[in-house]
This record gives sequence, structure tokens and C-alpha cells, in this order.
Amino acid sequence: MLPPRETAPAARFQPRPPVIVVTSQVVNGAIGGRGAVFALERLGFPVWFVPTILLPWHPGQGPGTRIVPPAEDFARLIGDIAGGTGLGSCAAILTGYLGEAGQAAEVAKLVDALKAANPKAWHICDPVIGDGAGLYVPEATANAQREHLISRADIATPNRFELAWLTGLPVETEAEAIVAARTLGPERVIVTSSPALRRNSVCNLLVGPGGSLAAEHGLVINAPHGTGDLFSALFTARLLEGHGEEGALKRAAASTFELVARSVKQGSSELLLSSEQSSLVGPMALVSSRRILDRPKPA
Repeated sequence: MLPPRETAPAARFQPRPPVIVVTSQVVNGAIGGRGAVFALERLGFPVWFVPTILLPWHPGQGPGTRIVPPAEDFARLIGDIAGGTGLGSCAAILTGYLGEAGQAAEVAKLVDALKAANPKAWHICDPVIGDGAGLYVPEATANAQREHLISRADIATPNRFELAWLTGLPVETEAEAIVAARTLGPERVIVTSSPALRRNSVCNLLVGPGGSLAAEHGLVINAPHGTGDLFSALFTARLLEGHGEEGALKRAAASTFELVARSVKQGSSELLLSSEQSSLVGPMALVSSRRILDRPKPA
């Protein structure tokens, strides 16, 4: 009888840390928390999800009921999470769409509590306030994002319109985008839909303390809504995986581009998160990157 074969001990499972997501929730579609939570969990990160509003679908699909938690209830919920056990195990908080302006100050309390419990935790702020068509939240809500959440962010991920509105500066060229990003406040800013150098391309521009990095890929016509929510979640996940800023930027951009392209190719007006989830895990899309000779001005 052959002796039993020696096998190496099984590697011990190392659970990934939770991520807090504070943004909108839709019943049907892939925007807001639906996209962000799916992406994070597909990449192995447990999510603590705090909905700021409940909608039947993306507002662009037509009128629908808006259910915003009463202010007192929302404040108590945030207080429970901030004062509960396990907060220090969370590695990041991703803040997005707000249902009304008063929520910003409450969410800021949760950001502060997380930072106190885990000083190494990241705050990624996606200021979901508008797009090329203009603001789609009241000005009070947009201003509250700037005052309470962008001011606390380690990383902000505004789109081109949001960056221009929040800073009051033009963002028509790459150089202008860099200037505006350095004015916004956070040490690191990723400008999604930043002006691209190549025609028919989309640029995600990371402006940080070590300079700027652009990641460009092809433009997909009639892209579904929710790409910003998805990109921010993917960047958060890849950053927590230890890929560094450049690696996280390129991987998040590749996954977002590939998922959008596959969804549009199949004629979908929504991101096909479930059927095309392989794009989240191992994207094959090509993304070109280039460093920009830019340095922040000394204080």
C-alpha cells in the first residue's frame, strides 16, 4: 500500500475588511448603491450599506416616488453605526448621492467616527450632484457636499461638470482640470470624464501629491447611467487590494469601460452587472496611461 501523500496545509482564508457605502438605492437598475455594492462584494469586500434615498429607478427613466428617510431617523441610524461595535474594522467609507442637504452633516459624523476608530481608513467622496446637463440636486445639497464631505475626503471623484461647479473654474482642457482639481481640497482627486488628448476617448485623470496620471480608453456612445458610482467603488476596492494609485486607476477604468461596452453591445440601457461580472474581476480592455509633468505648488 502506498503511503499517504503529504499535502501542504491549506492557506488560511483572509477575509477582506468591510467598506461603508453611503449613497442612493434604486429598486430597478444599476446606479448608485446597486452598482457600488455589487462591485465591492464581487471583489470580496463586505459592505455596510447606508441608503440616503430610495427610488424606483434612475430619474432619467421618468418620474418616480422619492423616499428620503426622515432627518431624525437618519441621524439616529448614523449614530447607531458610528457608536456601534466593529466600526474600526472598516477600511474605507465611500460617500455618494445625498437625498437632501441635511444628510451631509450627519454623514460627516460617520466619517469622523470611522477615522477615530481606524485612522488608516480611506474616505472616498463621489460628489454626485450633476453632469453635462447641469445640477440634478438642489444647490443647497451640492454646497453641503462641498462643505461637509469633500472637505473631509482623502480622495474625491468628481466628473468634469462637478469639478467645474464645485470650484467655479473652467475645465475645458487637461491643464485646467489639473488646476481645478488642486483647488478642490482633497489631496487626491480623480476627474472622471476629464478632457482627453485622443479623439473619441474618455480620460480618468488622477491628480495627487506626486503629480498627475491620465488613464484613457475609447468612448462608448450612449453609455448607461451609473458609471461614476461603479468606477468609484472599483477604485476603492483595487486601492484596498494594494495595487497603489496607478494600478487601481487603470484597473477601475478598464473594468468600467469593458462593462459599459459589453452592456451597450447587447443593447442594454443598464449596466449588466450580473451577466458581465467577469469584467469586474479580470477586465481584458486596454487602457493607456501617461504621467503628466505636474507638481503641486509648495505651501
